[in-house]
Amino acid sequence: MAFPSRKRFMVVGLGVLSSIAVVGCGAASDDGTTRVSFVVDNSSTMVDTATALVEAFEAENSDISVALETRPSGTEGDNLIKTRLSTGEMEDVFLYNAGSLLNALNPDETLVDLSEEEWMEGLNQDFIDVVSGDEGVYGAPLGTTSAGGVIYNKPIYDELGLEIPDTWDEFMANNAVIQDAGIVPVVQTFGDTHSSQYFVLSDFANVVAADPEWAEEYTANNRSFAEEPALAGFQRLQDVYDAGYLNPDFASATVDDGTRMVAEGTAAHYPVASGIIATIQQNSPEYVEDVRFFAQPADDAANTQATIWQSNAVYIPRTTEGDELEAAKAFVAFLNSPAGCDIQNEMGSAAGPYAGLCELDDDEPSLLSDIQTYVDEGRSASALEYLSPIKGPNLENLAVEAGSGISTAEEAAARYDEDVKKQAQQLGLEGW
Repeated sequence: MAFPSRKRFMVVGLGVLSSIAVVGCGAASDDGTTRVSFVVDNSSTMVDTATALVEAFEAENSDISVALETRPSGTEGDNLIKTRLSTGEMEDVFLYNAGSLLNALNPDETLVDLSEEEWMEGLNQDFIDVVSGDEGVYGAPLGTTSAGGVIYNKPIYDELGLEIPDTWDEFMANNAVIQDAGIVPVVQTFGDTHSSQYFVLSDFANVVAADPEWAEEYTANNRSFAEEPALAGFQRLQDVYDAGYLNPDFASATVDDGTRMVAEGTAAHYPVASGIIATIQQNSPEYVEDVRFFAQPADDAANTQATIWQSNAVYIPRTTEGDELEAAKAFVAFLNSPAGCDIQNEMGSAAGPYAGLCELDDDEPSLLSDIQTYVDEGRSASALEYLSPIKGPNLENLAVEAGSGISTAEEAAARYDEDVKKQAQQLGLEGW
């Protein structure tokens, strides 16, 4: 019999050394069950979801017991994962990032290759790419993706007879019609400076459509934001400001203000990530179906794609062996089984589509279905941070400047190139 779940879960928020309760706890217990450990970050939503997944898995697998443990979020938790992997003390299954941060774990040397598992066939290729090394595929998704683009008020579009824009010129033409109707065309919320970045970040799928090698060449210092096609993201910020399409309080408005304006129809567009749907569900639930999504338009319609922030993934370290390895693989498979997917839908808050194995419930907001369409049609790509470790810390401030008339797009992009150069040098990357 599995251990009673209420005895497995530790108190969240302890110091680094005690934030993971048991080290190397995969083993056969006295009652003959195989015990494996599973570590997640200590956010309340993740702990609740993981708890439900563990309990359901144990109910179906009486010969396996899963000890759920937590780690700090952010840099502290990241360093803890790296330390435990390097010392051979990593838990049997752990939740971590995909993409460039995964590469820092040296996955070909430290993680178990899962490429031959049956569930692997259900993953979409973009996700596979960001959980792979040179010699294998190492991660299974847990949770949903999110997308960067433009959320818009559908009743405004219907009332004014507007079509979803496929190019930037079409987007700006829509803005002109919207402004003539006395409605704010584009919301910016620079009071929360992090939200200023999305015209730049969400344009990356369009950049890679125009130049598939851009991320790799950027990491090698052979591409820059001061040149096209990446300059376009900064130019979008300048374009909507110069045209006078912003809300009058753009410098002080907050994300809550922006979501309310688009949801209630006092503004038409908001460049942001799709995870904002949770805020709309909480603050403006009666308007959830009025808010929809389209990808940030490129200059060329053929390059217009949705930028996707991939879900986190679960991994198994190579130090997990024998019966514990087989039990860990069974647990990972369960997370994306029909039963595991049902739990994720019930416990989590969807910010976008899943990475291929699970499906959203039918009653999820239509905004998420809009994103799914881009993914299904092959018109999406992973965000730059999954393909390159370089992101300068001052992007949000430079985006505010380009979007407020303080600097031109060219000036802000050139300064951002200097910003990322410093970070690349700190990372010790070649060519910088």
